[in-house]
Amino acid sequence: MPKLARDYSQYEHSVYDYSTYASRKNAYTQELREANRPRKKLKKKKTPLQILISLSFVAFMLFCVMPFSFNKVTKGIFVPTPYKSVKTDMHDFFFPTHKYLSNNWFSGLRSFEYSADSKNSEMIPIEENVSMPALRQSLVDLAGNYPKIEPSIYVYDYDTENYVDINADKSYSAASIIKIPVLIDVFKSIESGQFTLSDKIPMTDYYKTEGSGSLQFKGERNYSIDDLARLMITESDNSATNMLVAKVGSMTDVNQSIRDWGLKSTYISSWLPDLGGQNRTTAREMGTMLYNIDENENLLTEESRAKIFGYMGHVHNNRLIQAGLGKDAVFLHKTGDIGSMLGDAGIVIAPSGKKYIVVILANRPHNDVTGKEFIVKASEIIYNYMVK
Repeated sequence: MPKLARDYSQYEHSVYDYSTYASRKNAYTQELREANRPRKKLKKKKTPLQILISLSFVAFMLFCVMPFSFNKVTKGIFVPTPYKSVKTDMHDFFFPTHKYLSNNWFSGLRSFEYSADSKNSEMIPIEENVSMPALRQSLVDLAGNYPKIEPSIYVYDYDTENYVDINADKSYSAASIIKIPVLIDVFKSIESGQFTLSDKIPMTDYYKTEGSGSLQFKGERNYSIDDLARLMITESDNSATNMLVAKVGSMTDVNQSIRDWGLKSTYISSWLPDLGGQNRTTAREMGTMLYNIDENENLLTEESRAKIFGYMGHVHNNRLIQAGLGKDAVFLHKTGDIGSMLGDAGIVIAPSGKKYIVVILANRPHNDVTGKEFIVKASEIIYNYMVK
């Protein structure tokens, strides 16, 4: 072989050997890394017996160990007392109403459940068809002109079953609109025979409260359930409301009734006036209550429904949705105002016979007048669309 060719052959062989060595070295390094990498332990699935044992242990800790340790250790350290014989009843602590009000029984213990019964609900859901996009867009455009207002709107057309939903499932303060479920519960209690419209309740200083209504300025006397219900709706009287809530059995009773109706987001947790906005609802659930008062013959008798609408047709505050309606339109409704939230909810019956439900809730800066302006203009838009 010529010298030049022999030199080239040696050079080529050396290059090949180096590349082979490099590739083998990289493979060996990768094998070392894989060998030294920590392996994840495969979790074994628990058997039914193991799950049962775990649940039994948790139950033992909750019902036996925790009450014992609280009475014997925690309370002695953090809440020292000379009355050693006084024990904490954990069941009383978690279910404070069980001795006088309960709707659930388990293992000899009574409790009160707040979950809504959607399967066996007393109220029927509104049968919605399709949304009304043109009306919805008009309301959205209006809201754009009021950046400080956060609206929740629900509209339902009885004829077409079409609807508008703008934040209708969002929780809002109910303000005095919470008096609608209180009123329904009062009449449900009357129909069940607990009391009658003519029964009287003594008005005392205990019930007098500030805010809307004239009872707070009057002397002590007896008022019939009929009088109190009328004042609660027409004047939005807070004192009358608290008297009626106490009559039906407290806020707990009203809340349980609301759950029996199948509603999940409406509840009362504060005596009126609820200036902190703790009593809550949604526009859709308030619309559902109005729909059931009007349409559900199994919820209330014809006599009760007529009485309720008699109150709601004479509400003194006509400056919100009613201010945006046409002449001679009938409005059966209830308003609410706690400064930070202004709202109105009711059923509109136009002179032509057109009927629809409208609920408008508006969060706003405290007592901002633009909240009222928005509701009136929104009402005008909705009414003109419905009666066109």
